Amino acid sequence: MEIEDILKNTDRLFFSIKEVSEITGLSPSVLRFWEKEFSDLCPQRSGGGHRRYQKEDIGLILKIKDLLYAKKFTIKGAREELKKRVKKNHLNLEGIKKELEEILGVLK
Repeated sequence: MEIEDILKNTDRLFFSIKEVSEITGLSPSVLRFWEKEFSDLCPQRSGGGHRRYQKEDIGLILKIKDLLYAKKFTIKGAREELKKRVKKNHLNLEGIKKELEEILGVLK
């Protein structure tokens, strides 16, 4: 995907709301609205109060956009789907942690 290539090939840590708007094809007002609707979307603020989005924020915005626009989820449904994904990833990490602890026990 072109957007992913752009993000991978840059050393920048932060992006303005205007830049994120251009990257994602979403208006700044939509981005601000989504911040209120999705608690995980919380860009940092500069000293002057300007939003500073990181690559992870942009990735989350793209996931939300896909759920809402391509898969036709409601905002509530998208919120629930994102929570499921986070829970699933957490469970996967717990399983990996257990396996590593077992391997460590065998090595000792």
